[in-house]
Amino acid sequence: MTTAPTVLTARALLLDMDGTLVNSDVVVERCWRRWADRHGLDGDEVMKVVHGRQGYASMAVLLPDRPMEQNHADNARMLAEETADVDGVVAIPGAPEFLASLAGVPHALVTSADVALSTARMAAAGLGLPDVRVTAESVGASKPDPEGFLKGAAELGIAPEDCVVFEDSEAGIVAGRAAGMRVVGIGSRAPFHGPDVAVRDLTEVRVEVVGDGTLRLHIG
Repeated sequence: MTTAPTVLTARALLLDMDGTLVNSDVVVERCWRRWADRHGLDGDEVMKVVHGRQGYASMAVLLPDRPMEQNHADNARMLAEETADVDGVVAIPGAPEFLASLAGVPHALVTSADVALSTARMAAAGLGLPDVRVTAESVGASKPDPEGFLKGAAELGIAPEDCVVFEDSEAGIVAGRAAGMRVVGIGSRAPFHGPDVAVRDLTEVRVEVVGDGTLRLHIG
């Protein structure tokens, strides 16, 4: 699925977690299909919605007539269930080397997971957490709203147009583009949602640091 070799320049990188750094699909499938069964919904249709969003936002799409406070309460239970289940969580190919190459490079994790879930999944995948993290607790609106990516850029002190987002889901790619950022799509879902460039996994990305603080991303 690799696109033709591409070079993007940036000053900071904003990284989604699930599907981008960590493959947690088996856990997401287990938890959300159980949830679908409890609510009499088709599991396949539910799985089309949930990637990239915070749980309460997915529930609002799937159960549009349910009060939002019930979605938030249900989401808290779902987060606890997902945090306790890391069986099968692994790193995306190339993620350990990619993160290691970012030492000293401005970058942030921008995830729809909360602190507990992101900590558990990154640990299960054997990945270190970036120093700057924007989690569910940090924002008022879930992806596809751009708030998380804009907050990540602000915390790094880098203009949005100088940031490149790494994302796998429709909600995340839409959020990155809405933030005025370029987007590298990761994995099989990404090419269908309009990233600037798409790759199979992080083995196809190399980061070069130029002397003036510019980053060159060699993709493909």
